[in-house]
Amino acid sequence: MNEGKNRRLKRILKSDNHTVIVPMDHGVTIGPVKGIRNMQEITTQLLAGGVDALILHKGMARRVDTGNAGLIVHLSAISSLTPNSYNKIQVCTVAEAIRLGADAVSVHVNVGAQDEDKMLATLGKVAEKCDVYGMPLLAMMYPRGPKISSEHAVDVVAHAARLGAELGADIIKTNYTGDVETFKTVVESCPVPVVIAGGPKCSTTEELLQMANDSVKAGSAGFSIGRNVFQHENPTLIVKALAAIVHQGASVAQAQKIVGELR
Repeated sequence: MNEGKNRRLKRILKSDNHTVIVPMDHGVTIGPVKGIRNMQEITTQLLAGGVDALILHKGMARRVDTGNAGLIVHLSAISSLTPNSYNKIQVCTVAEAIRLGADAVSVHVNVGAQDEDKMLATLGKVAEKCDVYGMPLLAMMYPRGPKISSEHAVDVVAHAARLGAELGADIIKTNYTGDVETFKTVVESCPVPVVIAGGPKCSTTEELLQMANDSVKAGSAGFSIGRNVFQHENPTLIVKALAAIVHQGASVAQAQKIVGELR
């Protein structure tokens, strides 16, 4: 790995090789939903909580002050309004991301979708450009398609994660499989760091913190959690709680105290 990529990766993965990332690319996919209507306001709250990195599209990266957090510019897009919303297309280049001061870029691939071939071709081309420029690449690898009965099944999650690593990603973001033992299989079969996606909104804060805690026990490098953070009643405190789990080894109960749910 070249020196530029190493230096930039250290702005995403901290000295313990773990990270708390909050993706806020949802404005393209589902629109200006609750929590991300005012991007600077939510970013300021996340920075106060100690977020390690943020994922933004290029337009927001131009307009939002991300402070001392790592900036990951997302290169993929499609809206939920289109008939084929699984077909992510490239809307930004690595060179554009560099001009924006990015510390990394990210690409989304729906593994098993009808247009998987096009998304994989994009991933491969972006990986090559990232190597040229010394830019870390985070691949969002989600099992989604007609042959996949469960997006959280260990075999398809492990396959998706490995696929991203095989094609040149430096960090993989994928679904959590639901328990420590099965997710260990995903982590152990993937040669690059794996972070878990937050998925749909959790019903309780405890459920979110338990998932985060279990994923770290399984060997994950942390989390890339969006709606469960930016739609939380206190985004600053939930980031602090997640950071305590991943960077300090806090228990779920200790993390709940940070959020104010336990005394």
